[in-house]
Amino acid sequence: MLRCRYALPIITKRLESVKITQSPRNTVVCAAKGPRPRYPRVWKSRKRIGTVSKSAKLVTCVMELSNVKEEVYGALDSFIAWELEFPLITVKKALKILQNEQEWKRIIQVIKWMLSKGQGRTMGTYFTLLNALAEDGRLDEAEDLWGKLFSDNLESTPRIFFDKMISIYHHRGMHEKMFEVFADMEELGVKPSVSVVSMVGNVFLQLGMLDKYDKLKKKYPPPKWEYRYIKGKCVKIQVKQLQEFDKIVKGVTEDKETEKNLSLLDEEADASSNAFATEANITS
Repeated sequence: MLRCRYALPIITKRLESVKITQSPRNTVVCAAKGPRPRYPRVWKSRKRIGTVSKSAKLVTCVMELSNVKEEVYGALDSFIAWELEFPLITVKKALKILQNEQEWKRIIQVIKWMLSKGQGRTMGTYFTLLNALAEDGRLDEAEDLWGKLFSDNLESTPRIFFDKMISIYHHRGMHEKMFEVFADMEELGVKPSVSVVSMVGNVFLQLGMLDKYDKLKKKYPPPKWEYRYIKGKCVKIQVKQLQEFDKIVKGVTEDKETEKNLSLLDEEADASSNAFATEANITS
């Protein structure tokens, strides 16, 4: 017997392609629910402490200590114990704060601790140390530091170090050492500043060395132009105009001071007259 069977119908389904579109907001588009919302993050990052606040904390930490070397070094070591790198900027800002407050002993301690760590070996750091030693009265240590720096950097010593040593010797009346430093400047070809020339010239006049004074003035005549910063701009001004400007400024400040003093005297006179009037009324 023959049997006829129909073939099963072939059911075909079209595969729906799902397209993922990317918008500039980085939203992911799902096939059924549309764009997935972005929720804000639950966690918060810790607030980063800036170098200014760190330097202030370092200053307060140092100021509360005694002058014992081990105690100061131990406190500074514990302050930077959790730092991955040496906080050089923080220490520099702390030194600037201490310099404004004229804490010369603390400056010397912090700089020596920093140099013992092998950090901050720059000419600016050495100049701050030299200034602190001079202001604290440690002239022997200042001279040792100056001799070491001058021997190590014979031809590259900045002029500011010569100016500082000459001013130190000038204020202490050590004229021979001042002349030695000035002679070293001339041998190395370092042009002295106007303040150094005036200090050396005044010493020549005090000692009666008029010939050397005349030679000094001929070799280093006073400059005709100077630069001043006025409202944040560098302005070139003649010396005569600059002297007149300084006189005007001084006169204005003196006038203000006299006005203040006169106002204070007037207030005191009024108060005394009022007190005298009240006493007269009471007696009458």
